[in-house]
Amino acid sequence: MSKALTSFLGENLADLKDKGLYNIIDPVEGPNGPIIKIGGRELINLSSNNYLGLATDSRLKEVGKQAIDQYGVGAGAVRTINGTMDVHLKLEETIATFKGTEAAIAYQSGFNCNMAAISAVMDKHDAILSDELNHASIIDGCRLSKAKIIRFNHSDMEDLRKKAKEAKESGLYNKLMVITDGVFSMDGDIAKLPEIVEIAEEFDLITYVDDAHGSGVLGKGAGTVKHFGLSDKVDFQIGTLSKAIGVVGGYVAGKSDLIDWLKVRSRPFLFSTALTPADVVACTRAIELLMESTELHDRLWENGNYLKAGLKALGFDIGVSETPITPCIIGDEKLTQTFSQRLNEEGVYAKSIVFPTVPKGTGRVRNMPTAAHTKDMLDQAISIYEKVGKELGILA
Repeated sequence: MSKALTSFLGENLADLKDKGLYNIIDPVEGPNGPIIKIGGRELINLSSNNYLGLATDSRLKEVGKQAIDQYGVGAGAVRTINGTMDVHLKLEETIATFKGTEAAIAYQSGFNCNMAAISAVMDKHDAILSDELNHASIIDGCRLSKAKIIRFNHSDMEDLRKKAKEAKESGLYNKLMVITDGVFSMDGDIAKLPEIVEIAEEFDLITYVDDAHGSGVLGKGAGTVKHFGLSDKVDFQIGTLSKAIGVVGGYVAGKSDLIDWLKVRSRPFLFSTALTPADVVACTRAIELLMESTELHDRLWENGNYLKAGLKALGFDIGVSETPITPCIIGDEKLTQTFSQRLNEEGVYAKSIVFPTVPKGTGRVRNMPTAAHTKDMLDQAISIYEKVGKELGILA
């Protein structure tokens, strides 16, 4: 290794560890369910995005096994050569029905969606109005497009309107787009989509909603856009197949012409091997289950509200979450890391989230209750939170 690289890595890794910003990855020994095993110990799992418990659902496992026997373990090619199988088309048709759009396109991940879709439509002659707390994949997708990035204050509609008006009246840009997360994953708050759509219609903005944490959670499962009844008003609906859906992948849903364009111009679609058949079939079955019943969705919300009430009653700062995402905001990065570690030692796996994922001084442990948790599990977790919170002086 070169001396320059050795010096760079050594100095910067040491700095991260000193500031409490170094992330340790804990391998899970077995399935990622409400209880996980790490280092031979069983822990109540409050750090998974597996909102509906579908990652370990027997119905999805069964169709996945059948797909492997019928189609093999891989698609064998990119979608535009001969990697598109009939199961891919069925998945995309199912997504479009689920999201209330004309068509949909599936990608290998939600991150890929934002890298693909933004840069396929926006370029250096355009501008993008982006919420300051948008996900890293949106930020990277905007940068890749080479469009002018205009950040607006988080969910500040006056600031968005002001900056949209300035951009429109400047005459500098061919197209304008407004991008927002549907649900913001660190705080659990919901985008003000009705106001955003109103501003977009006034200034002819392309509307783009990344609903990674809203699909399966809001709108009786169909997502944030459906929650507000705006399926015919939002141009791009982005989602993952790896969170509430429980498998892997991502998608863009919208008008047929938009999806056709992404199939011929979005680079991850053109240059990455297609999703595996087993994953595709499992995703399709998961979405079908959500369209057939709201049972899992309802249980998720019941558990989320129960955990929120318990932690708030103890005196924890749980922020402004409007969804099952439940942050316990600690502040100091080192104390946040210590808090998370002590929870782990007592039997709760709740990962610390610190800078650069969240702003400095706003470190938190983010709890992600799921439909698969029982009340007994949540009661145990709340009891452990109380013990550790008092021990570290976070609670009185």
